[in-house]
Amino acid sequence: MKFFHTADWHLGKIVQGVHMTEDQSHVLEQLTEAARTERPDAIIIAGDLYDRAVPPTDAVRLLDDVLSEIVLGLGIPVIAVSGNHDSPNRLHFGSGFMKEKGFHMTGILEPDAAPVILEDEHGEVHFHCVPFADPSVVRALYDDDTVTNHDEAMRCLLEHRCGDLDPAARHVMIGHAFVTPGAEPEENTSTSERPLSVGGAEYVDAGRFGKFHYTALGHLHRAHAVGNPVVRYSGSPLKYSISEETHNKGFLCVELDGEGQISVKHRPLNPRRDMRTVEGTLVEILEMPHSEDYVFVRLLDETPVLYPMERVRSVFPNALHVSRVMPVRSDGTDKPGRRTEEMDDAAMFRAFHEEITGSAPDEETEELFRSVLDELLADERETVKEAVKR
Repeated sequence: MKFFHTADWHLGKIVQGVHMTEDQSHVLEQLTEAARTERPDAIIIAGDLYDRAVPPTDAVRLLDDVLSEIVLGLGIPVIAVSGNHDSPNRLHFGSGFMKEKGFHMTGILEPDAAPVILEDEHGEVHFHCVPFADPSVVRALYDDDTVTNHDEAMRCLLEHRCGDLDPAARHVMIGHAFVTPGAEPEENTSTSERPLSVGGAEYVDAGRFGKFHYTALGHLHRAHAVGNPVVRYSGSPLKYSISEETHNKGFLCVELDGEGQISVKHRPLNPRRDMRTVEGTLVEILEMPHSEDYVFVRLLDETPVLYPMERVRSVFPNALHVSRVMPVRSDGTDKPGRRTEEMDDAAMFRAFHEEITGSAPDEETEELFRSVLDELLADERETVKEAVKR
């Protein structure tokens, strides 16, 4: 059996004030075309179909268009679960009758939900759908007071929903969670992923999924295996923050043979615009080739730059953010200086200049500072005199 594993579409996502719907449509057209060409037996969406509980109209329309083309147009079943960004109840609506057409949506937790069963020439494949749920929901649903974190919640869910697996079938688990080797954090997160809880309470041990032939996960945006080559995140189809700059976005094509052995291939999706970092002085950046990419600009100028975004956008019209990189102190130390109340204005300026630039101001800069300070003090004195006269 062949199926596509994808997740974290985040339809309706806004990055730095820019709506990503057109970019999302661009890559989902490629996913649909891959489905049309390769004819997989199913497509998995492992949570976070939307970016928020109440998505914008354009996002809802895009999801409707994509699912209609895949499920109705191509006749390929789609099996999906809700993620932590989704509204479980909204996604679950209509799931009872939509499964008759091939769209199997599990939005809310149900105590004894049956797996989605598909067949190939080797027999049945059972897809066990576990939507994201807060531990408090799991604890109440199964009346289990031992459920106090996400790892224990997953243990409880798998015991009740996947306790007795049919040995004659092959089994695929679909979930949305922060899964790590040994329930410890790892370096595959990004800033666009919303924390599931505080501290270590959000981590789920990858060992929980040892009895499945394949585990299709969503939540982390980098495609990777978690301690086991058959426990995998597909990653998101697009970069949603600059922390994902080095990610290779796409989806996973998974083939499951009659013995339950898995082969996985990563299929890239080509974005309409890349998201990347650009670094240099303003002069250097203005000499770079024009690009439509989404860029985060790091200015290396030692002196302040007026209206940097307007000037950067003459070269990078879709620039999302401009920041100034402060140089490191030349001596590489962190020695405490004199107390500011012990310094006069000139001494404080010199200390500030050295802290920011790593070097002492030259004579011309100090003279400019004194000139500006004298003007400010003169204005202040005039203001005081006018106040006294009144």
